[in-house]
Formats: sequence, structure tokens, C-alpha cells
Amino acid sequence: MASSVDMEGVPDRPRRVVVVEDDRDIRELIAHTLADLGMEVTAVDTGTDGVEAVRELRPDLVTLDLSLPGIDGIEVCRQVREISDAYIIMVTARSDEIDRLLGLETGADDFMAKPFSPRELQARANAMFRRPRPGLGDLADVLVHGGLRVDVSARRVFRDGEELSLTRTEFDLLTELMRNPTRVATREDLLKAVWDTPWVGDTHVVEVHVGNLRRKLGGARYIRTVRGVGYRMEEPAEG
Repeated sequence: MASSVDMEGVPDRPRRVVVVEDDRDIRELIAHTLADLGMEVTAVDTGTDGVEAVRELRPDLVTLDLSLPGIDGIEVCRQVREISDAYIIMVTARSDEIDRLLGLETGADDFMAKPFSPRELQARANAMFRRPRPGLGDLADVLVHGGLRVDVSARRVFRDGEELSLTRTEFDLLTELMRNPTRVATREDLLKAVWDTPWVGDTHVVEVHVGNLRRKLGGARYIRTVRGVGYRMEEPAEG
């Protein structure tokens, strides 16, 4: 789960990271790279150990290799999502695997292909933690659109009174769209606002997360695709 914060929004402990990677050299590279950012890193080499480390340590970030001995990264991601809302970066040795992963509702927040530079990994991790988090001015920040109600400070979403379970990325996407419901947000706008970085060159990641969000909202009734531009909130028909 996310770390608690002090009155100025600064974490009261170092960020915790669990690295799940069976290749020792890459495991050590990721661990050292994130430790250089001041994070507390625990590194394991199997999916089973990764799930247990997440359960015990309650990290803020998990990096997860796709090809693991025993249970693979997709199954590990699914199990982690059942017990944690940590950010998840999934790593694969083949760049073409990213397209397949993006087509699955894995629950991951980002995807990286090997080989990658330590600087890129640091940039992606930092971008996640720069996402807006509730502060003192957000205590009464509630957004309403049709049958949707988003309590920003509590990070809870309700549809027609029923609470929905969203990932961090899905929640942030919905909040961004609902803050300006009549404005069309381009895919590039959403990359900048939600991922807080321009390094993602393929806006397909936005499309997949919007698709996953729509399914949880009950279809396309709340989010409209503006062809060739982006997305905006749709006022659902009554009845």
C-alpha cells in the first residue's frame, strides 16, 4: 500500500520497492538503480517469493519480470493486485511482448523492454511518485458525474452507490477526465497528466487503460472516444 505522509505531503519513510527478477545481473541492476533514488529495495528471484514479499513489506512499487520460473509475471501481477495497490512496472525481454501485455488486463501501471537504461528506469519510477496525491486542500474534493462519484482524498469511486475497485492508474485517469468533463483530453494530455512524463512514445498504453476503466464502469456509457483526438466524459442517458 502507499506510504503515509506527513503534513506537507512528504513520505514519513523511504519508498519501499520489491524487485522480482530471476536474472541475477538484471536483478542487481534494478535494485542498485532504485536504491540510488533513496528507496528501500528487496529483491527476489521467483514469483512466489515476490508475492510473499509484497504481502509482508507492503511496498510502494514492484518491478516484475514477465518470464519467471514457476508462476509467470502475469499471474504474479494478478496475485499482487489482490493484496496491494503498489505501482507495478512489468519488464520483458522482448519488446514485441509489450503489445501482448497491453492487450491484457494485467493490472500493471507501466511496461519496459530489456535492455533498458538505469536512467530510464529512474525516470519512470520518479514519474509515478510525482502523480498528484491528496493534500490538505483536497479533504472535501468530491467529483460527481451522472451516477459516478469520486472521493479524491479517500481515492474511492462509486457507481450508482456501489463502490468500484480500480487500480491507481485507472483511478488517476478517471479523476483527470472528471475534473474537466466537457473538455476533450488527448492521449498525449493524459500521458502527461497521469504518467507525468513525455517518455512514453506509444499512446496505446492510454487506450488500454481507458478500455480497462470502461469495463469496470460498466461499458462506454461514461467515457466517449472522440475519434482522432482523445476522450471526454459522456453524460449518460437517464433511465
